[in-house]
Amino acid sequence: MFKLGIIVNPLAGLGGPAALKGSDGEAAASALAAGFEQRAGPRMQRALQVLSPLKDRIQLIAFEGAMGSDVAADWPIQLVGRPATQPSTAQDTVDAAGALRQAGCDLILFAGGDGTARDIFRALGSDLPVLGLPAGVKMHSGVYAVSPESAAEIVAAMARGEWVDVDTEEVRDIDEAAFREGRVSTRYYGELLVPQLGRYLQVTKVSGREVEELAVADIAAEVVELMEDDTLYIIGPGSTTAGIMVDLGLDNTLLGIDAVCGGRQLGKDLSAHALEKLCQEHAGEVVIIVTAIGGQGHILGRGNQQISPAVIRRAGPQNLWVVATKTKLTELDSRPLLVDTNDRELDLAMEGYVRVITGYRNSVLYRVSCSGE
Repeated sequence: MFKLGIIVNPLAGLGGPAALKGSDGEAAASALAAGFEQRAGPRMQRALQVLSPLKDRIQLIAFEGAMGSDVAADWPIQLVGRPATQPSTAQDTVDAAGALRQAGCDLILFAGGDGTARDIFRALGSDLPVLGLPAGVKMHSGVYAVSPESAAEIVAAMARGEWVDVDTEEVRDIDEAAFREGRVSTRYYGELLVPQLGRYLQVTKVSGREVEELAVADIAAEVVELMEDDTLYIIGPGSTTAGIMVDLGLDNTLLGIDAVCGGRQLGKDLSAHALEKLCQEHAGEVVIIVTAIGGQGHILGRGNQQISPAVIRRAGPQNLWVVATKTKLTELDSRPLLVDTNDRELDLAMEGYVRVITGYRNSVLYRVSCSGE
């Protein structure tokens, strides 16, 4: 039997749709109070659903409750403890990782963000293979699969006894307080041992702002020229999209989501609920404008979880505008652009090719995937 330990950080990712830039401190409690739903547990369930045909090969081991057994109701499970507090804390994650190591797990699969990765590194160092199932707001580290299903594919290969390489990957996290003020300050914490299989694993985020100012200005000029007065535009985070707001002469939330219609800014740093309300009230078309995360290629599901599946469906796949410099696309080294909206059906529907605006009167078709393949 392949011994798979699972850890769920139930609060991970709550701050994303709430436009809180993270879930540390009081952010998770604020998001829960505002009615935003937990994300990590359902995403772990998606992975376990893919793994269900291998129940006869996999022994599941976990903490009791929301950190583990609650998401694996259909699985035989070995319990090795329970969280000391409700809701669970960072120390509970550390304790769970230690208990799973004591239980002799072959791999620990965890659902969370960079803060969760830090806690697991604190408990394990690089002694035991772990794999991150992306569920947080901040996922700059290189320890995550590109989606819950991709994580399951890696686990399945290991459970079947296939040849899977392991290597160390960086654990990085940002200062959330600085992030909420529009500054990205990342710190290296160490390295975890992570299984490697094809393109199922996301790479470490490339930090820093876009320096190709002329290319960004050309992209902005093209987008502004294409804009219609009666269309609602949802502008995602990033320095490339910031160039569009500069061209429009509007204030920009570099790391948040803004809304524009008829040359006017209808909202700044909007939450998922606020965006959904704007979409419901708007009678015309809705267009979503996003850029790709440098090095990773994610266009939805990393740093812009405020753009919820409901907002994406309201706009429609044809009204997703992707903007990126050719340098940024070249750095992907032929890897696809990635979507991970927390809605598997929607992710699959978005696979294919999307037009990427790369300059003035210049665009390319680029492949979109939800699995990294």
